[in-house]
Amino acid sequence: MMSTSKKELVVKSNQVIEASYQLSSTEQRIVLAAISKISRAEDITDDEIYRVTIDDLKKLGVHEKTAYRDLKDGVNRLYDRSINLTIDDESIKMRWIQSIRFLESKSVVGIRFSKEILPFISNLSREFTKYSLSDIAGMSSAYAIRIYELLTQYRSIGKREISIEALRGMLELGKRYPLSADLKRWVIDTAVDQINEHSPLNVSYEQIKTGRKVTHIHFTFKEKSKSIEHKSKQNNFYKLTDSQINMFGNQLSRLHEVSHLAQQGESYDDLAIKIKDMLRDPIQQKQLIPHLKNLGFKA
Repeated sequence: MMSTSKKELVVKSNQVIEASYQLSSTEQRIVLAAISKISRAEDITDDEIYRVTIDDLKKLGVHEKTAYRDLKDGVNRLYDRSINLTIDDESIKMRWIQSIRFLESKSVVGIRFSKEILPFISNLSREFTKYSLSDIAGMSSAYAIRIYELLTQYRSIGKREISIEALRGMLELGKRYPLSADLKRWVIDTAVDQINEHSPLNVSYEQIKTGRKVTHIHFTFKEKSKSIEHKSKQNNFYKLTDSQINMFGNQLSRLHEVSHLAQQGESYDDLAIKIKDMLRDPIQQKQLIPHLKNLGFKA
């Protein structure tokens, strides 16, 4: 049975908010779009199939030209993804989804969540966090979406302190960004900038040191004074020629600074294709502009 829902609310248990997992921004958009369609008014089972369309992804900032490919490729990768939750001091690894269906004529995929994860993305869990799906529309950084959820969990308090060790674990950073300066630049600053630009929150933070080492991040945040429209902002979008896109895409794929954009097992050529698509996208291009300028690009 295919399910749809008029209310676009994302509901996640706090265990999922703080879980250890790694999804790309596209994979997160697919998961969140599907979660927003789970009924909150009736009992649900893992037999339920939730439809995600290319229009759902376009609303969340995916470019129209790449939306179908992103949906199809993203859901295929998502099928192999897992999440690690801690429940009563026990670590449990589970899959996000158990099956997918492709309705290619309608540019729709059908998702069945795994039986294990379902209680944690519905009201069946006692402690949960919810927010509007539109809050994360336009965020191109997977880290921005995750950190926004971590802050939303403490929305009524307006502040949250997270240890570097815990943050690295939740984001599954592994050996990436071992230096505090790199973590600040490529993860935290990028996330805070996108949250401030696209979400209902204004966020700032400070680094807390234990001795000489940065060990915690203290976030403070508050609601913006008036609601914002979540539209894809196209200011400062540079329309590059095909030759520029090919040249810079290949060059950028070799930079260590953008290696976080690659999925595990992807080659430089795979990453170059992804970056070329990002250069064509008004939202995703923004995070590449500093690197473009370092390579000699001039507006």
